[in-house]
Amino acid sequence: MTHVSIIGKGNMGQAISAVVEQGGSTVELFDSGDSARPVTGDLVVLAVPYPALAQVLAERADQLAGKVVVDITNPLNFETFDSLVVPADGSAAAELAEKLPESKVLKAFNTTFAATVATGQAGEVPTTVLIAGDDAEAKDLLAAVVSKGGLRAVDAGPLKRARELEALGFLQLTLAVGEKVAWTGGFGLV
Repeated sequence: MTHVSIIGKGNMGQAISAVVEQGGSTVELFDSGDSARPVTGDLVVLAVPYPALAQVLAERADQLAGKVVVDITNPLNFETFDSLVVPADGSAAAELAEKLPESKVLKAFNTTFAATVATGQAGEVPTTVLIAGDDAEAKDLLAAVVSKGGLRAVDAGPLKRARELEALGFLQLTLAVGEKVAWTGGFGLV
């Protein structure tokens, strides 16, 4: 059993929490008002918008040392929805890994919507969580939590693949905002 801390009580935080509990692991949820409460999970999911990562790091970087940290953000320009705000050769996850050198940073859940995580379905196919990271044990730990919770986990390669995952997440979000796909659908692997 894995103990998971989720920072962020929004739709994604709640959906991921339900998956974790369904798989038999324990979960603790945090919101922005819980900064005095320490993070105790071995696996920490940052279920916050990209701009909130700076505050999370300012308050909790020391608590994340030695832990598996999962970045679910999509670093897009929320004012225009027309571009990512990280360099073309980088990613939010790479930035996070640089700021958390003692943590094992993974990119995951950013290519899924909360509804597809909650239901386990993206349209007609099972919800797939793509996982990118440089530490095999960390990826295996997250994959086990995801799979036990009823979702499909797929290793998407090293952390440098986070760049493509963020581009895919950006595309999916812009399609949903433009009402080209439903928030209950998305990309699936078959």
